[in-house]
This record gives sequence, structure tokens and C-alpha cells, in this order.
Amino acid sequence: MLRPQDSSTRETKRLDGIWSFQLDGDSAGREAGWFRETLPAAREMAVPASFNDLTADAAVRDYVGDIWYQRTARVPRGWAGQRIVLHFESATHRATVWVGDHEVVSHEGGYTPFEADITEYVTPGEPVRITALVNNTLSFQSIPPGVIEDGPAGQKQVYWHDFFNFAGIHRSVWLAATPQARVEDITVVTGFEGDTGSVEYAVQAVDADGLEVVVALRDAAGREVAAGRGAVGTLAVADVHLWAPGHGYLYDLEVQLVDDSDTVLDSYRQSVGVRTVEVRGTDFLINGDPFYFKGFGMHEDHSTIGKAHSPAHVIQDFELLEWVGANSFRTSHYPYSEDVLDYADRHGIVVIDETAAVGLNMGLGGGIFGGQGYTTFSPDTINDASREVHAQAIRELIARDRNHPSVVLWSIANEPESDTEGAEDYFRPLFDLARAADPTRPVGFVNVMLAPHGTCRVSQFADVIMLNRYYGWYVNTGDLAGAEVAWTEELSGWASEGKPIIITEYGADTLAGNHSLTPAPWSEEYQVDYLDMNHRVFDACDAVVGEQVWNFADFATTSGIMRVDGNKKGVFTRDRKPKAAAFALRRRWRKDA
Repeated sequence: MLRPQDSSTRETKRLDGIWSFQLDGDSAGREAGWFRETLPAAREMAVPASFNDLTADAAVRDYVGDIWYQRTARVPRGWAGQRIVLHFESATHRATVWVGDHEVVSHEGGYTPFEADITEYVTPGEPVRITALVNNTLSFQSIPPGVIEDGPAGQKQVYWHDFFNFAGIHRSVWLAATPQARVEDITVVTGFEGDTGSVEYAVQAVDADGLEVVVALRDAAGREVAAGRGAVGTLAVADVHLWAPGHGYLYDLEVQLVDDSDTVLDSYRQSVGVRTVEVRGTDFLINGDPFYFKGFGMHEDHSTIGKAHSPAHVIQDFELLEWVGANSFRTSHYPYSEDVLDYADRHGIVVIDETAAVGLNMGLGGGIFGGQGYTTFSPDTINDASREVHAQAIRELIARDRNHPSVVLWSIANEPESDTEGAEDYFRPLFDLARAADPTRPVGFVNVMLAPHGTCRVSQFADVIMLNRYYGWYVNTGDLAGAEVAWTEELSGWASEGKPIIITEYGADTLAGNHSLTPAPWSEEYQVDYLDMNHRVFDACDAVVGEQVWNFADFATTSGIMRVDGNKKGVFTRDRKPKAAAFALRRRWRKDA
């Protein structure tokens, strides 16, 4: 599946704006056929946006169940004779879509795209009714998982990920027109030797009997630097200009379908960054050079719009990343909008790309969010059906993002249970699947403190060790001297594995404006001293190849005594005001600037 794109043979129409919207707590709408007519009691809702914070109604904010979206769109008259597609960049956590009275697609997973060929259901020049039934319920067979429990006031959604379960249509919806004979998919793998780059390409075409694939690679100035014919091939790029951290140089690969007279029937453009990624011993290499990750775990999280993609917010966040001296981030804990990766590609920001598999750990859920009494891996909880949903999430993540040069490492889960036989059996085939889907990048997962060195049974599968550790916060609280000793001891054990180590989370909740003469938890001074302690530990361990603070900015979570108006581990506030830690990190990360 390729993203909708305007080209010499393709056109798009974005359907963002105000849609009709209705909650359906009784799940009556499907049987009643709400998709066949105007929603019976609709209100207005923005797309893209999380619906939760856009009304002055707690029942809406915390709603779980069926959610209906609907709008009418006019198919452009000039699309007659074209293949017409309806494309959703995401719908959280699943959706079924109708065009007119016809069900056209269903999709599981809240952060990856899906689409349907709707040519037979629409008439160019005429309006069409589009209805999406979104559902945000989490179960043991969803990624992320959750469970519906009975409570004093009725049923309630319980989940074990530490961020708010925002839902809705979070990214753009498109109508798109393509030729019937078309380019359907493109895979690019790059390399270089000396000053000569290589761009291996593989093109899938549909309804293309008798047609030929022609490719042209152009540099940033638009000059053609290589060309080829055939659906599979390798382009040699003389005097190659490499994509590198801090230097997001991109080539443009145009893929065409042509007939015998070289008439172009379809054209699609794919950006290409020529670079290599390799793990060698305890080094993480980009273009053969050791790379040290400096950055954050982040969230797509903003007041009002929740997890909606917003170009203005993306630019602001990347400007702050540059200001603080960060060179990387992790898409914690789900795939971000592909527009974010495009921006990272252009600006040379390195990305650890993560699935939405967070919360697969009942021990952690019990420790932070209260006792729950479930077994993580069992026939009745996270089971073979769950793993297949997880596997599909990995497939879709890699299929969507494999051509982005900024993406250097796949993370297939965050903080799962990893010290049991059930965990080992669950994850072994998922690592195999990820490597088969993309042999060019390392694969890992993020280990949590409940599975310290010597007990984890999943890290054996990982190319890179990624650790979330909170010495000085959740343990050794307020005792940074004791935390430093304990952290140093555990990290030395991981270093003996002979793999690169990235500290993917370390942080302390900090209330902006709270100060203390003697560093005390929740003060800005303590957050700075906490980071300094961690950095001494990292700097003393040669196997550590990266540090990503948790978190870039404060973010919304479910309510509870552990969280006061959300998670406050941000170096910036939720509205992107810097805490003292932001200046401390800038001094560390930009000291050579």
C-alpha cells in the first residue's frame, strides 16, 4: 500500500474538517443501519482529533465503545475512468467503513493506515456518504491490551499503559485517484562503497501486463543521477551524498509504468536517503560510524486535540529537539504519523520506531496501577490470538516505514513481561517475523526493571539492549547516591552481553516551578540532579550507545493517585515550556556545538 500522492497521473482530496459524530454506547447502530442514512442524533466533531477533550462532558472524555463518524464528500468530476480509493491514515483502535450502503473495509489497530477501492460505489462529480464506525475498546486480544471489568457504576475499561487512551480519527482521511494500471508498492534498500552509493529497488505493479517499470533517481537539485528499467534493480550513484544524522539529504526516486511507446501510465515518487545501519559488537553504526542516541521518548499528545496529527505542533517539537541538542527519539509507544517520519527524514533526526505493544505485563500493571490478578501469558489472557494481532501490527509498521532513512531500529514492544517461559515462547516468532520483514535493520524491545539482568528471557533475541530504568525515582527514591551504586551494578551486568545498550527511559516526575534548596523529588532541582547521576553511570559504561530521557514533554494519563494531571516527567511542560532540566540537557548535548 502506497500513501495517496499527487503526481502526473494521480490526484488526492483530503477529507479533514468537521464530521458528524455520535457515540453508541448500546452498540445499536450497526444493526439499525446508521450507515444507511444521516446519523440519528449527531453532533459535530473535528477530524483529525481525539474526540475525548473536545466536549465539556466527562462521559464523552472517558467513553469506551462504538463511535460513529460520517460526512458527505463529492468525488471530483475529473476522476472518471480512474480507480478511486478511500484511505484512512489511522483510526484508533479499529474501524469499519461504509461508502453509501456498502461496507468496504475493516481494520484492527489504531496507528497504521488502511484503505478500500471504492470505484464501483461512487460516481465522479456526484456526492457520496462516508461512514466510519470506530471502536476504542481494549481487550487481551488487542494491541495495546486492556480488559472491561464490572464496577460499582457498571462496566469500566481497564488498561495498563501509562498514557491516556485517546481515540478517534487521529490522522487525515483521503479520497485518491490512481490509474487502473498502477504502481502498488515500492521497497528501497540503500548502501555505499567508497564514493559510490547503491539503491536497490523492488516495485510491485497491478494490472500492468505488457507494461514496463522505468525508474529515475534525482538529487536534491533535481538532476538525474541514475536510471533503470525493470521491476527489480540496483542503481549506482556516483559521488553519493549520504543521509546522516543531522544531515537529512534525500534523493527522489520516480517510478513509472510505461507502455511500448514509453507513454507514462502511472508515476509515483519515493524519497530515498542513502545510508547504512549496522550493529557490530557494542557499537551502533550509521554509515559505518559509531552513533550515540541523544533524545527522548515522546508522545503524540497535546491539549485539546489529544493524539491528532498537527503540522504546527510537529514543527514546534522538532524545533525544541534541535534547540536542546537531541539527535533522536523513540515513537513511544505506537507508530507516529508518517508525516513525522518525513520530517525526521528531511532533518536528519534518527528514529526508533515502535509498535503499539505496550501494557503486556500484568506484574507492572499491578505494581503501578494497583492489583489486578491476571496472568500475562495464558490461554485466557494474552494468547496465540493476541500474538497474531501483534504480528500484524509489526507487519504493518514495517511495510509502512521501511523506506524511511530516519528509522534505524524496530522496537516490537515496550516493557512487556520478559522473565517467564510464556514470554520467551510468545516473542521468539515475533522477532523472526520482524527480521524476515526487514533484514536491513536491527530489532529489539524495551526491557523493564521487573526483568533485570540475568532474569530476562527475551533479550537473547534482540540485536540491541533497550532499558527503561528509574533508579532514584521508583526505587531508591530521593537517594541518588544509593541509586548510582545500584544502577552501575545492574548496567555492568548488561554490558557483559556484548551488545549495544540504549537507555530508552530514565526520568523523574517534576512539577514545573517547584523548587527546593536541597534537591527533593518533584522539584526542578531534583530532576536535574537525577539526570546528572544517570549520565555519570552511562558515561562510565562503554556499551551504552544512547540516552533517551522520559519524557520530552508532560502528557495525559488515566486518572489516579500515581499521576496528578498526567505524567510530569517531561523536560518540557505539556504546552512546551522548558523546565530547568531542558537547559541542563542542552548544556550536555550541545557541549561540542
